[in-house]
Amino acid sequence: MLGLYAFFYGCLHLMTYLWFDKFFDMSDIVKDIVKRPFITVGFLAFVLMVPLAITSTAGWIRRLGGKRWQMLHRLIYISAIAGVVHYLWLVKSDIRLPAMYGAITAVLLGYRVLTWLKPVAVKRPVPAGAAR
Repeated sequence: MLGLYAFFYGCLHLMTYLWFDKFFDMSDIVKDIVKRPFITVGFLAFVLMVPLAITSTAGWIRRLGGKRWQMLHRLIYISAIAGVVHYLWLVKSDIRLPAMYGAITAVLLGYRVLTWLKPVAVKRPVPAGAAR
């Protein structure tokens, strides 16, 4: 559910930009994208969340199979990093809040890397009568 809430926020964020900031003026949007690369990075984060939102149901997990579904949903790591970069590049002077979000993202992704690198401990049965 957290991922779907993030996608919903991204939809609202993008719609606010397109509607209230640019009034759906495509030429102005293209000029803005060229002028401000943080918009491109933010859009990348949003585009990467689209297939994740679509395939978030149990039916899609069955259709794709667990391994392929899991591989697809690893896109969230790139999306999260792109979201932090988007926010960091957006802010002009006080970067404390984007830096805090970046630190939280780094800790969470670091934890994922450590759990991925950590070898799985194989439990071996202890022979009867052996000293523990």
